[in-house]
Amino acid sequence: MKKFLLIVGIVLGVAALGVAGFVGFQVMKFNSSVAKVYKVAIPKVTLSKDPAVLERGKHLVLSLGACASSDCHGGNLAGGNVLQMGPVATVIGSNITPAGVLKDYSDGELVRLLRHGIKKNGQTVLMMPIEDFNWLPKSDIVAMVSYLRTVKPVKKKMGTTRIGILGKVLDRLDQFPFDQARRIEHDKLPSAPKPSVTVAYGSFVATSCRGCHGKTMSGGKLPGAPSNLPIPTNLTPHESGLKKWTYQNFRKMIATGILPNGKKVKPFMPLNMLKNMNLTERKALWLYLKSLPPKPFGNR
Repeated sequence: MKKFLLIVGIVLGVAALGVAGFVGFQVMKFNSSVAKVYKVAIPKVTLSKDPAVLERGKHLVLSLGACASSDCHGGNLAGGNVLQMGPVATVIGSNITPAGVLKDYSDGELVRLLRHGIKKNGQTVLMMPIEDFNWLPKSDIVAMVSYLRTVKPVKKKMGTTRIGILGKVLDRLDQFPFDQARRIEHDKLPSAPKPSVTVAYGSFVATSCRGCHGKTMSGGKLPGAPSNLPIPTNLTPHESGLKKWTYQNFRKMIATGILPNGKKVKPFMPLNMLKNMNLTERKALWLYLKSLPPKPFGNR
């Protein structure tokens, strides 16, 4: 019996060493990646004071950019909620008013950040979902920066995002994209069709949904997420998802936060972003969701 227990102990010890080695290697790869300095040129840009351009920029900041969500940069853009994600990460949206980080960036550096996920120092930005909106044409990104330069300065100090060991491993396994710049093809940025009520345009509008609901949009628990974080639902036309939904249901959910079953939408859902979408964006998103292959809940 003692010999058997000894063998079991040795096996478990070797397995533990193997796991520790795997984790250590992934952490090393993550740290090396976020320390990389990218050689992506800072574009030459000219900001606009045209009211139409500023209005377009405001629309994008509040809608497709989701900058004003409470869990991102907050309603006044001076910093949102602190997301405590246990051993995965502590995520803090920075102050992006002219009194915050914007004052340290040139106009060109901001455009590069929003298109390539590269900070002023040439390193990757963490957590900020660049691919949710870097498909927008450069003119739209410039409009966003033009608008951000005009918002009311708010003096508010925010902490910094911290990625835990588990978060670093999940990032390297492509389960939680914290390291943004390494995921972007910098010499071939995505390009969306012109805004229209089509499935093709809706697929780009839906980019921001995939971060939570998964590549298949069928929802399920976020990898490594603590138990207090809401579980994303199924957005495909499956019985466990949107099969029985109508566009009227979808529109009411956006306007009121109430689901067809009478329950409230979970707090993590960026309702303000959806409310600020224009009619073309909303209808295109709906068309895309209804065009998806039905998937059972949880097949992220």
